This record gives sequence, structure tokens and C-alpha cells, in this order.
Amino acid sequence: MDSAVHDNVKKYYGKRLQKSEDLQSNASCSRGCRPMPASAREALKLVHPDVCARYFGCGLVVPESMEGCKVLDLGSGSGRDCYILSKLVGQTGHVTGVDMTSEMILTSRKYLQYHQEKFGYEKANTDFVQGYLESLGEAGIQSDCCDVLISNCVICLCPDKRAVLQEAHRILKDGGEFYFSDMYASKAVPESLKQDPVVWGEGMGGALYWKDLISVVKELGFSTPYLVTASKILVHNSEILKKTGMFMSDSTAWDIAYASGTYRFFKLPKSRTNKKAVVTYRGTIPDYAEQLDFDTLHVFKKGEAVSVDAEMAAVLQCSRFAPHFTVQSSDNTSASEGETPQYCHLNPFLLADRLGTSVQKSSKPGPCDNKEGAGAP
Repeated sequence: MDSAVHDNVKKYYGKRLQKSEDLQSNASCSRGCRPMPASAREALKLVHPDVCARYFGCGLVVPESMEGCKVLDLGSGSGRDCYILSKLVGQTGHVTGVDMTSEMILTSRKYLQYHQEKFGYEKANTDFVQGYLESLGEAGIQSDCCDVLISNCVICLCPDKRAVLQEAHRILKDGGEFYFSDMYASKAVPESLKQDPVVWGEGMGGALYWKDLISVVKELGFSTPYLVTASKILVHNSEILKKTGMFMSDSTAWDIAYASGTYRFFKLPKSRTNKKAVVTYRGTIPDYAEQLDFDTLHVFKKGEAVSVDAEMAAVLQCSRFAPHFTVQSSDNTSASEGETPQYCHLNPFLLADRLGTSVQKSSKPGPCDNKEGAGAP
């Protein structure tokens, strides 16, 4: 099945989809509650229009504090997110995009020199390689080599999600982050929907049940995922609506809902201190001088002491965020063992319901543009 799925996705994104509005949902045009940071917005204005025209993502994947980072984009497509980040990491950083679709690799490579000159770099700090996300070693991606991994609505297209996430853990340095947006299902997707090439190509056939993401991530040794933002996915194709049961039209409907969700999680060192702490944000991250909205639960205001649990303390001490925080152990109490965590705050559907959808219902989404928030969930 894996080979057949890969072949179908290659055809769907290499041949069938030619521009963003060819998608049968609002995935690439939905707008959410988190505005694009000013530096990313300015970078996006410099990205070549042909690259933006073939953007098929479902979220805003612009992590903070990226200067000098080595970044890998899993499923880089036309290269839009890579080129935005290549501006943010600067000449001392580097961005690699990996995609299995030859047409997308050709599109992204076509504009390497264009963006190098547009950004005023002496040499390009971006490259693109062809390969499968389940076996990145075969594409030449080494272990422990990246500070940040990003992905934008691609893992839902992969037949073996666990293998992709396992590769992500291998590739990240200790303290590294996986920051990505993807499409999620409100329940486990039945096998019959997984066999439909269009439903799979649109991201719905292979969408993970959101709770399964948390289980797999924790099993592989990552930190708990942190939910950054989410939005509803609106489908505009009546046939797909019937197949997925997003309205109850017949006895075969499955009544599955879909949402995009942006999560972040970290590969933490095994030898880390496992204690609660009081942390204070220094206000030193560009674009976030007064406040850093880390996720839906953690908001750090400049100069304000905040109590955090042991895992968040480790994230802030062991990652690229360390220079931007003061961290003091609050007591000698280690994290409790054996407690059953409650993950309702990580449910993208609850968050999407709270935020609502900021796009008008229509028979077809309009083309995306380079305005603030374009492509944000």
C-alpha cells in the first residue's frame, strides 16, 4: 500500500494540482487567530509569485528565534515556507527542503538564485532534495543535524506516520523542535476512505485521529505536543462531503470532521533536570519584544515570572529558547510519576470551535495571496 499511496500523491500534487485553488477545501486559504510575524510577512512579500501559486499548506509554520538555525522542511512542495525561513535564519543559517515529487523539486530549485539575490545573500542558504519522509537517511539526511524541523500539511499524506516521526526524532539535535501544521480527523479514518485517491490526496484519507498523534509522539521520546493554533477545514466538493460523511446524506456516511492544527514538540536530552521552575521572559526574541505566545496555554510576558511544570522548564532550558529566559527551580519536587495526563487542551477541534472559522462558506475557495496571515490556520 505504501508504494501505491506514494505514487498517488506524486500524481495528485505533481500533475493534478497546479495552483492553490485546485484544492477541494479551504486548507491553503484559511486564516486564523495568530497573525504572521512582521519579519515573516516581509519575507513572504519577497517570495516569487510562482512559488506562492503552488502553495498547498494548511498552516503557518514560522517558529520564533530562527537566526542561525539549521532547518529541514518535510514535504517542502514548491518551497514557499523554505524561502520564508531562509530569510529568517539569515546567511549563517541553512534551510533544506525534502519532497518526493519531482515536479515540486524542480519548481522550488528553479528560484534558488532569485531568492538569494532578493535576500542579498553572498551564496544561497537553501537547497532541495528528493526523498521519502519515512526514509530520510536514503536522501542523505544525517542524524542529530537539525535545530528545527517544520512540515505543512504533509504528514497526513504519508502512509506510515510513525516512521516519519521516528525519522524526525533521529534527525533533530537534543533540544531541537518539530513545529508543524497538519490535518486531523475527529475519529479514526476507516480503511474504505484511505483507499480513495482523491480523499487521500486532499489530506483527509490519511489524516491522523488527533489523539493518536499524542500517543505516538510520546512513545518515540518527544516532549508532550503543544497546540499552537487550529482552524476548521471546510470542504467544497460535494462528492468528498458524501464520502467522508461531513454531512449525513446516506447510510454509508462516517460523520468525520476535520481540522488543521499546528503543534510543536521537542527532543529533550535524557540527562535533563526534571523539576518545576519559575521562568521569566527577557523580551529578546525579534517580533516578540513584549510577549511570547508559546502555545494556547503558555503566554510569557516580558519581565513577568511564570511557574511552569518540569517538562516546560526543560524545554526552555535545553532548546534555542534558553538565551531568552531566566529559569529558577521552584522547589526540589520532581515531576510526579504515574499520573494520567489530561490532553483536552490539545484537541484542535475544541480550539477551532472556540476560534471559529474566519473564511466565508462558498462553493470554491479563492486564490491565496501574499497578504498578512495567508496560509495561516
